Amino acid sequence: MSIFCLLIAVCLLAFVSQADALRSASTLRRFMGTRAQVLMMAKKDVSMPALSSTMKEGRIVSWGKKVGDKVSAGDILLVVESDKADMDVESFEDGYLGAIYTPEGGTAAVGAVVATIVDSMSEMAGGSANTPAPAAAAPPAQPKSAAVPMASGPKPKFEPLMMPSLSSTMKEGKVVSWSKAVGDKISSGDMVLVVESDKADMDVESYEEGYLAAILVKDGEMAPVGSPVAYLTKSKDEIAAVQAFVASGGSVSLDSSAPVEAGSAPANIVAPTQSSPTSSSTKVTEGRVASSGYAQTVAKELGVDLHAVQPTRGDQYITSKDVVASASSGGASRKHIPAPGVINASPVARKLASENNLDVRQIIGTGNFDRVLPDDVLRAAGKLPPVAAPAPAAAPAVATSKAPAAVPAATSSVATAASGRVALTGMQKAVAKNMEKSLSVPVFRVSRDIVTDNFDALYAKLKSKGVSVSALLAKAVAEVCKKHPIMNAAFDATKSEIVYNDNVNVAMAVAIDGGLITPTIMKAQDMDLFAISRTWKDLVDRAKTKKLSPAEYSSGTITISNLGMFGVSSFDAILPPGTGAILAIAAAQPRVVQLSSGYFSVQKTMTVTVTSDHRHIYGAHVAEFLKELADLLENRVDSLTMG
Repeated sequence: MSIFCLLIAVCLLAFVSQADALRSASTLRRFMGTRAQVLMMAKKDVSMPALSSTMKEGRIVSWGKKVGDKVSAGDILLVVESDKADMDVESFEDGYLGAIYTPEGGTAAVGAVVATIVDSMSEMAGGSANTPAPAAAAPPAQPKSAAVPMASGPKPKFEPLMMPSLSSTMKEGKVVSWSKAVGDKISSGDMVLVVESDKADMDVESYEEGYLAAILVKDGEMAPVGSPVAYLTKSKDEIAAVQAFVASGGSVSLDSSAPVEAGSAPANIVAPTQSSPTSSSTKVTEGRVASSGYAQTVAKELGVDLHAVQPTRGDQYITSKDVVASASSGGASRKHIPAPGVINASPVARKLASENNLDVRQIIGTGNFDRVLPDDVLRAAGKLPPVAAPAPAAAPAVATSKAPAAVPAATSSVATAASGRVALTGMQKAVAKNMEKSLSVPVFRVSRDIVTDNFDALYAKLKSKGVSVSALLAKAVAEVCKKHPIMNAAFDATKSEIVYNDNVNVAMAVAIDGGLITPTIMKAQDMDLFAISRTWKDLVDRAKTKKLSPAEYSSGTITISNLGMFGVSSFDAILPPGTGAILAIAAAQPRVVQLSSGYFSVQKTMTVTVTSDHRHIYGAHVAEFLKELADLLENRVDSLTMG
């Protein structure tokens, strides 16, 4: 009997131990799942950006999105007040605004997380507006050039020039080139260096005056955001002392509590915004204007000088309604008058003028708001012929064996063969990332041959008037999308919804040095053919110099990729993320075809292949779209000039 009782006791102990183990395993699984969710959401934190090298904290003027809103790359997330202006902060990620940690009017330190972007609506349970904000990011490590120990002895007077933050996600920057040499005098507004971001090389201008005493980060080298890249002195006589200080191993601490000299602060270098040559954030007083990014875009389209616009808000912040009202009343001058002391010329144009011993103030500008561009300087120097008529956009005439060309490849000599490993540029990394995203989308392709004889004839007549082939294609696609809106729509996987776009934003792929970019013609459905041609020429010119804003290369709703200039017979294009369709235009080639009368004839035809998102676009949709496009280009192409 005692043995039987002992066996029962042993079984009970084993059962209790197993239950405890199961409870522990369940708790561990819950913990690991929660930890995984937190880690996943932490990948898309939105931090307070450093809008200038002297900025320590920023105040949020307003949020452009609310919790739960869908966010796309290039969208304005919030407006932050800096020491120079109210600046729009754009998103470089896609997703949904999962949480706002700093409300409107609140202040946060530079690097502190102010919001979180999540991949899907289901992840929003992990954060809310009431969630405590994560701690600010740790300050970046010093670059190699500034990591040496502090030299002993008295420190000369100088101010460090810092690597600016060109976006809210930028952690480090690459110095493409220095526009000033050691010993050069620097004035307010001078371009000091060019820094590479993921899509553009951005000119960095100085708001301080002095002399460039030492360069710490040379051309092609990287430096963390907020770290010193050069030293600036007030007097030319102090350059030698700074050079000796650097040579002896002197460095500047990145700790804000350790200033370089009592009463001094880092030299104020600000990275200009990229919406247009005249869309940089401007002053509220003393010639500067505080305005929204959309107000700047409207002002550019209407040719309105923001300095002449009367704001209606109490804080003197200009909105798009103020711009439209001022333009309607005639109160805004159509002639741009620069603020006192401001040279209305691009940094490159000023540099070229200096190299050619020209006074840039005496050169007539052809850019937006009469801004002097590099070509204006070269014409004034006699290195380019004068403009006698509107120049045709960058597209070659359609040869017998080639299709209409969207953008010709830049001619260059045979490059030296590369060997070994070559690091990707920022632009190439961005392209690779987008191509990887496309792998998750189920796509299919439909092709059709289109006769181009009438299209070619129209282009030949309009070429002298500045109309490009790219503009004709963009106009045709925009017109057909009006009748087939599904081709201009996108699919939202998180909500299982079709997102119909009100505007047809036609993006066209352009191959430039170091990568691929898709300049976008916004609201192409509302523009006439000649306006599209002018817009496209401006976009291509700025794409080649890497001066496009994120909204000008990431907001396309339908895309065109043209390889006709290379004589290819057909090809498939990869669908860009966030869009529903992309057209691949091949070369137009003479082919023998049988007419409806039974006779044979030689006609030029090009193969157009459409790649579509099969989640919301079906084969019949694409077939009808291509049928309509073929009818327009073959039989009604003259209608493209009628509005």
